[in-house]
Amino acid sequence: MNTTIYDVAREASVSMATVSRVVNGNPNVKPATRKKVLNAIERLGYRPNAVARGLASKKTTTVGVIIPDISSIFFAELARGIEDIATMYKYNMILCNSDQNKEKEIHLINTLLEKQVDGILFMGGEITEEHAEQFKQASVPVVLAATLGEGHDIPSVNIDYQQAAFDAIHELIKEGHQQIGFISGPLEDPMSGLKKFNGYKEAFSSAGLSVREEHVSIETYTYDTGLESAQQMMESEQPPTAFFASTDEMALGVIHGLQDKGFNVPEDIEVVGFDNTRLATMVRPTLTTVVQPMYDIGAVSMRLLTKYMSKEDVGEHIVELPHRIEYRGSTRS
Repeated sequence: MNTTIYDVAREASVSMATVSRVVNGNPNVKPATRKKVLNAIERLGYRPNAVARGLASKKTTTVGVIIPDISSIFFAELARGIEDIATMYKYNMILCNSDQNKEKEIHLINTLLEKQVDGILFMGGEITEEHAEQFKQASVPVVLAATLGEGHDIPSVNIDYQQAAFDAIHELIKEGHQQIGFISGPLEDPMSGLKKFNGYKEAFSSAGLSVREEHVSIETYTYDTGLESAQQMMESEQPPTAFFASTDEMALGVIHGLQDKGFNVPEDIEVVGFDNTRLATMVRPTLTTVVQPMYDIGAVSMRLLTKYMSKEDVGEHIVELPHRIEYRGSTRS
């Protein structure tokens, strides 16, 4: 049987209230009594019941983290940033995989609330009215990480995705490219889809150029999409001389698709990715990519959540971190 607080109190010849004060770090316990209780705890191997303590204090020092894909390099880096700050502030994490499925996301939100978490960090795609309503009804603070909740006024940490895509395309145009392939996932995804596509169109418009429909591929966020889309575009009447892909994984597909067709990167075709995951340095040539500071987004979003959970003053609840372009071997500059 598990050792209880009653067993410790009996072993130390003190009240259960005294044991509770020692366990919770209450300073109003005599040093000799504290030592006696701690010795009893060690002898009996007592571990405080976190659930019971949470019911008493109305805090469980646990946060729920919902991410689309635990196996993704991108989200793994974010999760690491979250975990490091959670540990610093003595919070435990419950990590949930949603597969970016709306029904599963809603279910996980409710499950975490039932487990009495003190706060929720959410990463996903589109924040629907149903998501927003769930967050609004939640009795604990919610922060979005690398996820946009436009129009819903939900605290979030991101970069300016539209400006980041604009900067990357603008640099390619400055290098003389007028035919630039754009490869992305669904535009329903406001972050990786719509914002980046708007940045692409804005860069073309500001340069007095027109976007060619056959140079735009809106599919899924996969390596295969990058490979197949690049190969199809190279068969068009005016093939691209450069490509922008919404993720590094898609960009790797682009590079391999071009190489399979006999093209050299960057001598024949230049390629730019997005995220700066570890994949960017694993491909040859190494990948020029927009740096999205995944670890920092995770760390800052967790710190923002700790402020809400401890009722600290929060200056800006919509946080935008800086981005930059990391130039490597897939571009000539």
